[in-house]
Amino acid sequence: MSNTERRGLQRVRNLLSCRQVLNLLTMLGFMLNYALRVNLTIAIVDMVMPNITANMAAGNESLAGNSTSSLAPAGGILTNGTDGVDVYEERFPWDTYQTNFVLGCFFWGYVLTELPGGRLAELIGGRRVFGHSMLWASLLTLVTPLAAHLSYVMLIVVRVALGFMLGASWPAIHPVAAVWIPPMDRSKFMSNMMASSLGAAITMPVCGYLISVCGWASVFYLTGAIGLLWSLCWFTFVYETPATHPRISAEERREIEEAIGTSTSKKRPSYVPWGQLLCSPAVWAIIITHGLSVFGFFTVINQLPTFMSKILHFDIKKNGLFSSLPYLGKYVMAVASSYLADHLRQKGTLSTTATRKLFTTFALVTPGLLMVAQVFLGMDATWSVAIFTLALFAHGAVTAGYLGNGLDIAPNFSGTIFGMANSLSSFGGFLSTWMVGALTFKNPSFHQWQIVFWILAGTYISAAVVFVILGTGELQSWNNPPERKKIGDVAQEEGMPLKNEK
Repeated sequence: MSNTERRGLQRVRNLLSCRQVLNLLTMLGFMLNYALRVNLTIAIVDMVMPNITANMAAGNESLAGNSTSSLAPAGGILTNGTDGVDVYEERFPWDTYQTNFVLGCFFWGYVLTELPGGRLAELIGGRRVFGHSMLWASLLTLVTPLAAHLSYVMLIVVRVALGFMLGASWPAIHPVAAVWIPPMDRSKFMSNMMASSLGAAITMPVCGYLISVCGWASVFYLTGAIGLLWSLCWFTFVYETPATHPRISAEERREIEEAIGTSTSKKRPSYVPWGQLLCSPAVWAIIITHGLSVFGFFTVINQLPTFMSKILHFDIKKNGLFSSLPYLGKYVMAVASSYLADHLRQKGTLSTTATRKLFTTFALVTPGLLMVAQVFLGMDATWSVAIFTLALFAHGAVTAGYLGNGLDIAPNFSGTIFGMANSLSSFGGFLSTWMVGALTFKNPSFHQWQIVFWILAGTYISAAVVFVILGTGELQSWNNPPERKKIGDVAQEEGMPLKNEK
């Protein structure tokens, strides 16, 4: 290679380092992660026959004249597209129970792979687990329209499998950060997870437009195809470790390895020190805080449209700005708070422990206090929209708080820790729905919703208190456990550091 070519290659490396490529693809990956997850939520409005239940469809003889596909459930019809476009769409006679069942079955598979996915990423590498999770989820998304046409049960199977794949993606990214991202830059990297909110803000209006032009099936074809393209880029440009990356510069590799030092093992630990991990207050601080935090978050985003519609008679879903603003605000706060947190740590202004506790407190106490304000001001639609938007905005600061704390205390087992935390938090969606339903089923009054808001306030603030008491940013002693002795071994082999010692 000539000197000119070397200088050109060096300029390219300086322009976009391997870590920057990783950051970019991770951000896009989480945007797509949420797009693959919520596309059905948007499309199902157009998939279901309007003003009809399954029982009515079965007994309504007026449907006899409609065109029915041989692959459709009983009562399915074909409809023509608008604007002169000859688009044939099948709609399904699902009642409210069936519709919500399809939407909720995603979590059956999602819960199953949280913990195994995190541990698998620690053993074989987060790049493989995260990449394959997205790849297979994209393929499942592409076949979703076919599954819906085949049968209602087949659609459920596909959605459960989709959840099974995507469930492993969230904890898998922690082991990637453990070997690629220096400790003082990890808050910024973890903010990429909040790009899921950005993905939701973009997916909703784009998919709504696609449905109006091309029909509901186009939503799945577009998101699935983009997911496949992303997967190709991920496996092409991302590698498991700096040492295995063929295009990384010697300077960037040395910078990463020296910054990480011995906190992350080059030889992945073959077992989890479950006794020490489960007895660690720092681990339970993450698990409990994440569970309570996500419970509050799910309740706000899932139940806000119901509250606005039933109590204030204001359809927030029809206003694109109000639908997207909370998600955009959360992502902006996630990025801004993460950069500030890493700056404070690098300058020595705050310790890692103080930083995690400060930002966690802000991210959770602020929404808690806003829920108290909602109790007294919630009868006004303007105040409600403002309060909920600010609550989600402040909640984005969890990326600088507890969300990446597993990388501080035990980077070798950060996938396992987050898998445990996310397994618990996955039940938050079910629990929040049940709670609101139980409180408002017979008496959907503002007084009953006030009880919901008081519960949310207590949940958010309790989560902050737990982390302030139990949380820490210190590396735990059990992060590098000795290898178990095998028969014939002379001595135990200690965990080897990521950096090659010479």
